[in-house]
Amino acid sequence: MDLLALTDFNLVARHGGFGRASRATGRPKATLSRRVAELESSLGLRLLERGASSLKLTEEGRALYERTWALLAEVEETAAIIASGGEKPQGRLRISAPLLFSQAAMGKLAAGFAVKYPEVRLEVTTEDRPVDMVNEGYDLVIRVNPDPDENLVGRIFLRDRLVVVAHRDLMRPNDSSTVPAVLRGMGDRTTAWNVITSTGKASIAIETVLRLSSHFMVRDAVRQGVGAARLPLSLVTHDLAAGTLVSWGDIDGPDTALWALYPSRRLLSARVSAFLGYLRDAFPMGTPDELAAYIAS
Repeated sequence: MDLLALTDFNLVARHGGFGRASRATGRPKATLSRRVAELESSLGLRLLERGASSLKLTEEGRALYERTWALLAEVEETAAIIASGGEKPQGRLRISAPLLFSQAAMGKLAAGFAVKYPEVRLEVTTEDRPVDMVNEGYDLVIRVNPDPDENLVGRIFLRDRLVVVAHRDLMRPNDSSTVPAVLRGMGDRTTAWNVITSTGKASIAIETVLRLSSHFMVRDAVRQGVGAARLPLSLVTHDLAAGTLVSWGDIDGPDTALWALYPSRRLLSARVSAFLGYLRDAFPMGTPDELAAYIAS
């Protein structure tokens, strides 16, 4: 197989067309088209469906792209490492991170990483949806309690848990009454929170008085005494310590685990390795209190 033709095919697949790949890389459009046609001829397969105004990968083309893009990236990176005389992280590093973690800590993390590794061009996007690392070109994703994926590997670098908190002046309800509640999101139809306290399990009946789209907005509303809420412990640790908010118990359910995930492959990118190491140094214990201290510092 012609590696140059395979490389050009990957460029076209990644950018979604010959014209876009040509503009992004400076390679002539005619050359890219010829190389891909030669690759198709040598394999005896159609890799691209060429429409009048669009281009789409065939099933075989998508399979070839998914199996080769990481290998070609490793070859390119290895060549760059050898040329530079060592495994020095450099080049572009694309990361996708969830909204709450991005708002709380990602700006500080990205700035510190950029200072430590100035030759890495870090790009961070914030999305709660499960992105497609291959097709969207991400090197690493940070996700909360992700579903198992045989194509990805990674590790937990932080743990958190949900707690029910309220202003110290808000009376905790008895078994027969409801409490005003602030919920995150428009789709949550919860009518009660099941919590674990020092005396055992309990259920808190709620009446929604306010719906907000972010945990930070929910926390600010709870600080004003408008109602109780479920919030990550890391966001309210200092409020609880100061006594402005009180805890009514931990939510009865699994902890929140933040994972750093990357494509499963033998040779891990120097850039990804550097960022994983930076996360480990930032959160060596991976506890909610550690994240709270990082946010506050």
